[in-house]
Amino acid sequence: MKKLIIIASIILVANFLQAQQVQPVFTNNPFPKTVTVSGSAEMEIIPDEIYVNITLREYQKKGENKKEIEAIKTSFLESCRSAGIPDSAISIFSYTGYNNYYYFKKKKKDPDMQSAITYQVKFKDSKTMDALVEKLDDEATQNFQIVSTSHSRITEFRRQLKIKAIQAAKDKGIYLTESIGERLGEAVTIKEPGEPIMTPYYKVMANSQVRARSNLGFSEGLEYDNKSQEVDFKKIKMRFEVEVVFALK
Repeated sequence: MKKLIIIASIILVANFLQAQQVQPVFTNNPFPKTVTVSGSAEMEIIPDEIYVNITLREYQKKGENKKEIEAIKTSFLESCRSAGIPDSAISIFSYTGYNNYYYFKKKKKDPDMQSAITYQVKFKDSKTMDALVEKLDDEATQNFQIVSTSHSRITEFRRQLKIKAIQAAKDKGIYLTESIGERLGEAVTIKEPGEPIMTPYYKVMANSQVRARSNLGFSEGLEYDNKSQEVDFKKIKMRFEVEVVFALK
């Protein structure tokens, strides 16, 4: 019994000594005084990437043979090239079958089916868009829809805005701390701003050629000014906000 008591005592002493050794050593806070400030920066840019979906469909005029989709495609691509649009800016968005058929290949089984194709074209400016509109086949063109706008240097602009937002936060921190007799120290933490959602917000004022083509369906949200003769895209607005914690000296 004595041996058991001695062994238990030794274990308790050993556990106590081990606990003493692993006790965390608390150090002084290197930044006892801090200030948290926010900074923001914004920019407006004119889009140079305008994405448009153009839907073409087979058609047949009274007393004439049906205009096949292959001929319509060839004519459309030739019109794009003559308008100065490179092949790299044109892609197939979708194929569509009519008469309750949803696959273009089924056209082979039903020659009377009116097939359609939707291209997505990337324009650099509105002048090129107008040049293509003038060359479109009125009967074949079923839809001309602007789906989004962007800029080729969007990544560079985002980087610039983030830097300006942090600089704005530092400037704010300086005059806030000086107002209470303190001095701004080093940055402790920087909370990077999240990427903003680029909403394709634009205003299109259709020219006379587009207005004359009643079978072109423009997407909702576009506003028209009958007095204007050009397409005017609103600038894309970008804004970043950042939060920075600075130490006080």
